Parts: sequence; structure tokens; C-alpha cells
Amino acid sequence: MENLLTSASELVTLERLLSIGSALLKVVIGIILAKLVSRGLGRFFTSQGTTHQAVLVQRIAFYLIAGIFIASALVSLGFDISVLLGAAGILTVAIGFASQTSASNVISGLFLLGERPFAVGDTVRIGTTTGIILSVDLLSVKLRTFDNLFVRVPNESIIKSEITNLTRFPIRRFDILMGVAYKEDLDVVRSVLMETADRNPLCLEEPRPLFIYQGFGDSGLNFQFSVWAKSERFLEMRNTIQIEIKRAFDEANIEIPFPHRALYTSSVTEPFPIRIVTDGPRAEAA
Repeated sequence: MENLLTSASELVTLERLLSIGSALLKVVIGIILAKLVSRGLGRFFTSQGTTHQAVLVQRIAFYLIAGIFIASALVSLGFDISVLLGAAGILTVAIGFASQTSASNVISGLFLLGERPFAVGDTVRIGTTTGIILSVDLLSVKLRTFDNLFVRVPNESIIKSEITNLTRFPIRRFDILMGVAYKEDLDVVRSVLMETADRNPLCLEEPRPLFIYQGFGDSGLNFQFSVWAKSERFLEMRNTIQIEIKRAFDEANIEIPFPHRALYTSSVTEPFPIRIVTDGPRAEAA
């Protein structure tokens, strides 16, 4: 009798060990399979040019597959999965009420995933923050600003904000608002500006630069000069073209005006004369 009990106990122990081994094997296989599938999906979406979608799909696929295999392992160990699902449902509802903001961020992240206003590596302006997209997650978007600061923006805030993607298109236009003195010939000014743009290797020949006359200003003739550049060379072009325009104007003796003011005692009198008096006997006499 004792031998039978011992054999039965050993058999139960062996079955228990086999169940535990089978459960561990399922967990290991599930994690490995989840990594392989998530990497494959990530490569596929990355090849389509949607890096932020690749990151989100990778994480969702990994946790979904791993969760299925872990649940199967628990079932093989004798756990009642329906009880776990019920507890998970109650926990999910409780967490949902306790973290409505997080749920809103997740839903907003799904909207961003479908709309695709930007991708990882793009330079964007969200509200008053400008930076390069580092990652697009379910709860937030991470940026690195140009002064090397890390900024986390919740997805809900992004959905409600105006987003400007500065690198979505391959070229950008830079508008220079300036003016010249009334005595200047606008045809000459336009010719000097066009020659300056042609000499700058960062300014594109197509589209051609624009010269738009905007009217008579308080101190001079106002106009807009617009040039195009590749998005990745935009900042460099923005700096160099303005320096070259100033140098070209100096060489052509074109005056860039500054505000002028005239004082009158009435509508029919001459302007007040202004005399600058320096230190010395003349100043004392004055």
C-alpha cells in the first residue's frame, strides 16, 4: 500500500514538473515568437517610411503575442483563465476611471498613427516647441530641441495643437522683408538681389527667387525677396543669403533706410532746425 502511495505521489510530482516545464517552454517560445514577429512588422513598416507606426506596431504585437502564450501557460498550470479575465476586466475598468487622461492619450496616439502628421526624425513645431521627433509612443511624443533639451508632449495636447512639420517637403522658402531708400532704382535693386541669389550655391534655381513690391513705407520702399533651398540646408542658406545681400548693397551703394522723423510747429511752417552741439566753448555759448 505504501509503495502504491509513493508511486502515485511520484507520478503526481512528475506530472506537476511536466506541467511547469511545459508552461515555461510556452513562455519562452511566446517571448521569442513575439520578438521575431514584432521585429518583422517593424522592418515592414519602416520600409514603408512610417517609423513611428513601426514602433507602435512592434510594441502592440509583442505584448499581444507574449500575453497569449503566458495565458496558455497559466492554463496548463491549472489556473482558471476565465477568473483571470474577469479580474483583468474589473482591473481595466478601475484603471480606466482612475486614469482617464492616460486613456485619452492612448486614443490620441491611435489618431496620430492613422493621420501621420509627422514621423521619427522630422523637425516639427508643436505650439511653441520646435525640435526633432525622437519617438512616437502610445502616451506621448518625445522631441529633442535644437538646444539639446528633451521634451515630452502628451498625445492629447498634440491633437489639440497646431502642428507645423518643417521637413515634410524637400524644399523650403525663406522670405526676406526689407526696404531701400526712396532715391533707389527698384530695377537695379531687383537685379542686384537676383545676382546675389544666383551666386549663392544653396539657393535653388527652380523655383526661381521672387521679388514682390509691397508699397511705400514710412522710411523707404518696401518689398519681399523670397528664395528657395533644400530643407536640410535651409538654416545655412538663411544665414549666408542675408550676409551676401548686405555686402552686395554696400558694393552697389544701395541705401537700406532707417526711420526718419520731421518736427513741425504747424502745417505751414518750416521744420525745426536741429543742431548737434559738442562739448567745448561752442556748447557753453549755446
